[in-house]
Amino acid sequence: MLDPQARALIDLMIERAAPPVHTLSPAEARRLYVERKGFTQTAAQPVAEVQTLSAAGPHGPVSVRLYRPFGAASAAVLPLLVFFHGGGWTIGDLETHDVPCRELCNASGCALLSVDYRLGPEHRFPAAVDDCIAATRWARSQAAALRIDPTRIAVGGDSAGGNLAAVVAIAERDAGTPLAFQLLIYPATDMRAVAPSHTVNGQGYLLTADSIAYYRGHYMADAAQWSDWRASPLLAPDLTRLPPALVLTAGYDPLRDEGREYADALSTAGNRVQYVCFERQVHGFFAMGGVIDEAGSAIALMAAVLKRALS
Repeated sequence: MLDPQARALIDLMIERAAPPVHTLSPAEARRLYVERKGFTQTAAQPVAEVQTLSAAGPHGPVSVRLYRPFGAASAAVLPLLVFFHGGGWTIGDLETHDVPCRELCNASGCALLSVDYRLGPEHRFPAAVDDCIAATRWARSQAAALRIDPTRIAVGGDSAGGNLAAVVAIAERDAGTPLAFQLLIYPATDMRAVAPSHTVNGQGYLLTADSIAYYRGHYMADAAQWSDWRASPLLAPDLTRLPPALVLTAGYDPLRDEGREYADALSTAGNRVQYVCFERQVHGFFAMGGVIDEAGSAIALMAAVLKRALS
């Protein structure tokens, strides 16, 4: 069954006639996403340090936010998680994911760099990919100044951010600078949206088939790009020699099956992979700790795996 807390959230959205995202302009959708976090998220945890910085990007600076975990010594050299927020490559920013980033940072003991990559439709594919690769490479190049260990850098993200993390991991392998770990939270891995869960879970569970088409339409210029591995990492011709991964999915998520397919493809290619499905959850739940208790369980699990992988 669907988690009763997730059911209650869906029912409340219906009761309040929350407009479906695909009926909104990108500007309206972005505003509502920021507003909603105040209801669904917990209070922001204190951390040792927060800095908003600029990473050198291919088309100008990329805004990033660096967190250091509560209790970390100011001079300590820490492992780093480079984090890419979700939001269908169209909505979301540093603020929408500030709370879960703080929680992951504190629980894992890692520094965390949240990346404010460019969004569609103003900046279409592969703009987000280019920014995320650039921010990751910038972090490595600035390791001494950022007080992070360049040999212990992981990438991660939720939904669209999980897609971008998977792509960055492949790009860095190809560049000869492999990463230490990848944390893929209900990642989008196949732009064709053909996995069975897109039909089974395509309506009624927050992320819908209509919203997926809306996001994809704002990100991708045309369907010919869907098979590009930088959009659909599941279709990458070579998935060998990639960093260890944790792939987390939700049972009532249209993206569930393509997340599982990507975990299986990584395993088949000889990579170390852990796969966990929160069977009773919906897409987006990990950032909803104010209304869904299993969000905290998911963050604790991810942080423990991340801490062990980067120790």
